Amino acid sequence: MTSAPASPLPRPGNLNFVLVCIFIDMLGIGLIVPVMPLLVGEFVAARDEQAMWFGVLTMVFGLMQFIFMPALGALSDRVGRRPVLMYSMAGMCINFLVTAWAPNLAWLFIARVVGGMSSASMSVASAYASDISTHENRAKSFGKIGAAFGLGFICGPMLGGLLGDVSLHLPFYVAASLSAANLLYGYLVVPESLPASQRSPFSLARMNPFTSIRKLFRRTDIRGLVYVYTLMVFAQMTLQSTWVLYTTFRFDWTPRENGIALFCVGLAAAVVQAGLLGILIRRFGEVRLALLGLTSGCITYFLYGMASQGWMMYVFILCNLLAFAAGPALQGIISKATPANEQGELMGSLQSISSVGIIIMPVAGTTILGLTSSLPQQDWRVGSTFFACALLQACAIMLAVRYFRTRRARA
Repeated sequence: MTSAPASPLPRPGNLNFVLVCIFIDMLGIGLIVPVMPLLVGEFVAARDEQAMWFGVLTMVFGLMQFIFMPALGALSDRVGRRPVLMYSMAGMCINFLVTAWAPNLAWLFIARVVGGMSSASMSVASAYASDISTHENRAKSFGKIGAAFGLGFICGPMLGGLLGDVSLHLPFYVAASLSAANLLYGYLVVPESLPASQRSPFSLARMNPFTSIRKLFRRTDIRGLVYVYTLMVFAQMTLQSTWVLYTTFRFDWTPRENGIALFCVGLAAAVVQAGLLGILIRRFGEVRLALLGLTSGCITYFLYGMASQGWMMYVFILCNLLAFAAGPALQGIISKATPANEQGELMGSLQSISSVGIIIMPVAGTTILGLTSSLPQQDWRVGSTFFACALLQACAIMLAVRYFRTRRARA
């Protein structure tokens, strides 16, 4: 019996289409980063309440992501990547509009629920990249997605900060317009990347986020790296959810200044993940690069907490370049150990871990920040949130060293 002919691979240029989608999505999200915590402040009376409610809203978004992300990733393995990407873009547009129109905290909650239910772009885009990448260049493809993400944050937060100085609601209208444009672009331009012959059956078990995460942690070949990835993401989620409030409380930064700082973050990520990642992987290999990136991040978290002047934050961001290579390196190692027809589920599971981080860490981080918000600005304890991030990252480094040593000894 003759075997069926292999499905032709999509054109290499297809990756560029999805990179543009990610860029526009992240541009829209980046627009709201400098203003969302301040918008919450319009509905509360005190700083500790502002920190608490912003943490709760972020937790709601993460909870919805946690519930729906594995389902959307698994669904993309069944029906293809393109329809799920379209759904995500439409949902984010609605999310931004509801936030812009919100007259109270309750409507902000509704917007966070809609946004969390539809925020599948990163996991499905990662699966899309895996579909059209070779075994050898997957880490580089993930780096390009990270670069598109970073480029969105180069432009988004700075623009959001400038627009936020005009009106805290204006960035949300602009973000909704960009999401609508992204939906139209995706509908007209983005092709499907997963041939029908390579699609997997869909089952309710694969929709269960706990099942997805349990399956990931039961894989003894990569379990150690999954723990490392989890700790790294938890530290990142803590930083991301407290950055704007922290710099506002400690340095009296405005949306404009936070936009400039987040512009520097996006620029650093883009330089590393788009321009330097291939060189760094060839120079160090994925394993050493992951360890170097984790170490750089750990040191920088500590320095963020110790900073006594706002300008120091910019310096620390630009000195932390290697940290932006750790995530793609870890994803590349994990992806190579996973069959092609399970990449969507894998990326959905990894994003579920991020969602757990968004559920837990913003509440933990904003609680710590709220407890220290009444301290003098120069009190070192105001940086406790970032010291906690450094501790999580240090634990990730120790687990990563142990994992790679064990694997090397078994080889």
